[in-house]
Amino acid sequence: MRHIQRALAPLSALALLPLLAACSGAGSSALSPAALPAQSSSKLASKSVDALVPAAGSYTFTTLTNSGDPTFNQLLGINDSGLIAGYFGVGSKQSPNKGYTLASPYGPSDYTNENFPGSVMTQVTGINNAGSTSGFWVDKHGNNYGFTYVNGAFTSYSDQANGGGNFNQLLGINDHGYAVGFYTDSNGMNHGYRLTLAGQVFTEIVPPSGGSNLSATGIDDQDDVTGFYTNSSGTVVGFILKMKTFTTLSYPGSMSTTPFGINEKDEIVGSYVDGSGTQHGFTLTNALKKPVWTTVDNPNGVGSTTINGVNTKGELVGFYQPTPTTSYAFIATK
Repeated sequence: MRHIQRALAPLSALALLPLLAACSGAGSSALSPAALPAQSSSKLASKSVDALVPAAGSYTFTTLTNSGDPTFNQLLGINDSGLIAGYFGVGSKQSPNKGYTLASPYGPSDYTNENFPGSVMTQVTGINNAGSTSGFWVDKHGNNYGFTYVNGAFTSYSDQANGGGNFNQLLGINDHGYAVGFYTDSNGMNHGYRLTLAGQVFTEIVPPSGGSNLSATGIDDQDDVTGFYTNSSGTVVGFILKMKTFTTLSYPGSMSTTPFGINEKDEIVGSYVDGSGTQHGFTLTNALKKPVWTTVDNPNGVGSTTINGVNTKGELVGFYQPTPTTSYAFIATK
């Protein structure tokens, strides 16, 4: 999730969002999202997973560059066909965020631009196996709205009925007509939700007692949801919501754990901050039984790696950030 303005601070580990930097120039909103119907959340059972001894990951990393901004490119999702969702551009007026999809073999001609009509900035954050995407767009006033792009048509979303106001982001989409994301309320608190695209129904995802500030970041075709929240001790921890069971996830010995993606095998990916304050990417397999955590660092980005997406083949996409204004995208394969 991400980059780094006030409202985005809870997502800074994902580094998704340099966006909200004052966007005053260009573009006008193509849609004026209406208030949408709400659906109450279900009561959830909850448990915690603190995992086993971390394992060392072994991947081949390939850097992928977009000529639109050779020093700032991020990959945010990948489907089973290897089609990737992402964006380029640091988020300034001179280099705004611009969304795309990227097909194999991932050359310069394999990028397809995808930007919400009239937007100042766009990030494509998720992609399903049909090639439908989720993301968010920013208008000239800096407002954020979620969107989907399905069968060649854009739809904008804002959970205004529940207090979503003008800061909404969709971060993942599955093949069954569901997407996930969050909105930020007037107090700067994040509220995660699952969105049913048919009928535009928002269902809030509520953390365990004492938890707050939840962002839902990924959903698979079993409708299992992952993301992160702040627990009662003030620590950022991950979660997986499977059926009605909410399971907390924390990389062993970490200061914070932020999942960003999930595949059909319930393999979860994201980033964590270790006890010395250094950030690493991770994968988590078998989370609900005998969890295996694996550190995944790009060799050129040890200490600044984020893993955002994983497909059923276990292919990973993400980025590393040697400085706050540079970001290099990669695909990692075993």
